[in-house]
Amino acid sequence: QHISLFFLRSCSSSREVNKSLKFPCWTFTFLLTVTDDIKSLRAVLNPDISKIRNIGIMAHIDAGKTTTTERMLYYSGYTRALGDVDDGDTVTDFMAQERERGITIQSAAVTFDWKSHRINLIDTPGHVDFTLEVERALRVLDGAVAVFDSSAGVEAQTLTVWRQAEKHHIPCVCFLNKMDKPTADLNFSMESIRLKLKASPVLLQIPIGSGKNFTGVVDLLTNQKLIWNLTSTRDDGRTFEAKPLGQSEDPELLEAASEARAALIEQVADLDDEFAELLLTDFSDNFEAVPAKKLQEAVRRVTLARKGVPVLCGSSLKNKGVQPLLDAITAYLPAPNERHHDLVRWYKDDLCALAFKVLHDKQRGPLVFLRIYSGTLKAQTAVHSINRNSTERMSRLLVPFADQHVEIPSMSAGNIALTVGLKQTVTGDTIVSSKASAAAAARRAQSDGGTGTKRGDHADIGIVLSGVEVPDPVFFCTIEPPTMAKQADLENALNCLQREDPSLKVRVDPDSGQTILCGMGELHIDIVHDRIRREYGIETHLGPLQVAYRETILQEASTADTLDRTIGDRRHFASVKLTVRPVDFASCEVAFTEELQVQIQPEIKEAVENGVHSSYLQGPLLGYPVWGVSSLIHSISVEPGTSPAMVSACVSRCMLKALRLAGGQVLEPVMSLEVTVGEEHLSSVLGDLAQRRGTIREIQSRHDNKVLLATVPLAEMMGYSTVLRTVTSGNATFSMELDAYEAMNPHDQSTLLKRMSGLM
Repeated sequence: QHISLFFLRSCSSSREVNKSLKFPCWTFTFLLTVTDDIKSLRAVLNPDISKIRNIGIMAHIDAGKTTTTERMLYYSGYTRALGDVDDGDTVTDFMAQERERGITIQSAAVTFDWKSHRINLIDTPGHVDFTLEVERALRVLDGAVAVFDSSAGVEAQTLTVWRQAEKHHIPCVCFLNKMDKPTADLNFSMESIRLKLKASPVLLQIPIGSGKNFTGVVDLLTNQKLIWNLTSTRDDGRTFEAKPLGQSEDPELLEAASEARAALIEQVADLDDEFAELLLTDFSDNFEAVPAKKLQEAVRRVTLARKGVPVLCGSSLKNKGVQPLLDAITAYLPAPNERHHDLVRWYKDDLCALAFKVLHDKQRGPLVFLRIYSGTLKAQTAVHSINRNSTERMSRLLVPFADQHVEIPSMSAGNIALTVGLKQTVTGDTIVSSKASAAAAARRAQSDGGTGTKRGDHADIGIVLSGVEVPDPVFFCTIEPPTMAKQADLENALNCLQREDPSLKVRVDPDSGQTILCGMGELHIDIVHDRIRREYGIETHLGPLQVAYRETILQEASTADTLDRTIGDRRHFASVKLTVRPVDFASCEVAFTEELQVQIQPEIKEAVENGVHSSYLQGPLLGYPVWGVSSLIHSISVEPGTSPAMVSACVSRCMLKALRLAGGQVLEPVMSLEVTVGEEHLSSVLGDLAQRRGTIREIQSRHDNKVLLATVPLAEMMGYSTVLRTVTSGNATFSMELDAYEAMNPHDQSTLLKRMSGLM
């Protein structure tokens, strides 16, 4: 026995001994626990890189990600009791806001082992407001588990996270959760994966029983029944019965299993040429005789090639089907050395890592999460950030386990580490052992014919890993401290929160001097506001939420401008001629004529580009950022001695004239909305959406409910959850994500302009 602090939250009361030492003024209570059946992170496996799995759990909100993670930790032996989201005692949802609201807000990393494999797992949020957490997790992971509510199939946020996984070319395994629900439907879920995700689902299990009678699954590879005989609600599902299917089984189950296995063999043969050749040469007389091991190897090849996605079934809340899911993670998802990162070849045995997340700890300062791609990370050593061009000393190295960590001396390639002491490093930074190792890797990349970097600005100092793409905020509001004496504390809090969350933007309005908070949604800003109060002790005041519009132009326009100014005895003269035209893509660009491209001096070119880009920051209509504009510089004349700042000012003024001549158009964010509602409340929901300028795309049937798919301007969606709860008596759910920025119609734009001008 020894004092257990690490897993205190999940100690079983039957194993606790309370002993109090009483003094005149104080009472101290110690909880002594027996921890001999709990694995320590200090003893976590450190296997060969081929036995490491870096995975993420991703899904729509309430599909069961955190519950599945909790079961994985329990069955692998790293927690004493099963946590529950509703009780607020899960390992990965450790923030106060997460436990109060029952949702995941920030991604959390845990490390554990399963059958000689080391699994580094990141549990990600399912809410659209925190999609950056999914993005930066998937950026550094090698595989993912997509969790589905088997009664709903593919939902709105499922599409978003699936697209993110595809962008990073991540192999996936699908887990159809909640098979114990009365409305669970295997065929419906499979079809939704096929149609909505455009994926090829490879079914490896079929359920035994349905609804409350769901007792287990049939493993189609081995033709075995896996049965969880849970005798009471306290049964943890740790043990289950595995036995071969026999002729004495239910005839319907035998027939379903036989048909499903035949379909599996046929599908895998279509997707994998090596397996098809094996069938035709060795098992042409009887395809069913193919060994389970050969079939499993073929499924792995299909998964790694991203030609298909294995599909498994279970119910995490009811403790059924999670152990086979863990087996599938180790069997089908890739090891770090199977992901073929070029930089591993270029850095060889030198350290190369990517910082993908930063947390702030009041005692230890910034905690930086690193994915190690090559080399070994050691505590008490100096590391170099290529992006910051700075060297820092890392004081401690930790194994991450949600909000509890264990210190270790070193960590090898392929793992995820938590570091203490890196005070300048931010999300997206590339960390190497030294400037010399970065330069050596760059030389190897150039000799191989590689570009050497994904960001050309750093090509001369080393290979920079592509960072994390941060979406633009869609909401903003003012934030004020209770008194001016707290202004410095508020600025420090906002700086820390921005470093943790790159999707949170903070700026100061140049006219009013107010601090502007920009975020991904109402919930995002509400959580930030609450964290400032709880973690930093500042009672701030938020102004009304406003939508982050964009501006563009309607037509092509050309203009010229001249700046001629004498400051002291020095004359500054610049003259520019340019054209702006609308383009279809969201970003803005600047180009020069071929003749000018050859003649222009580098410092003048940089000044011109700065002037153009500064004009894109505030449009001529309402001062919102400009999108979808291409600028062509025809000529630029600058007298010797003219400062670059004056050149930029001349170009910026000329751009403003051109944008006004081209005619302004406001672009508003339009959300893709999915509402699940009973048919009796459908008309009320439709009527409310019509008042919100919504456009109905489709109405689907899902069991006894209707699923309403629509697009609605974000400006009309403020407070929608409260209204929906009212009109449906709480019997509806919804989710939404940013669909596109679309041009406002003339009437709505005129109304907005008047309101913003203070005329309404």
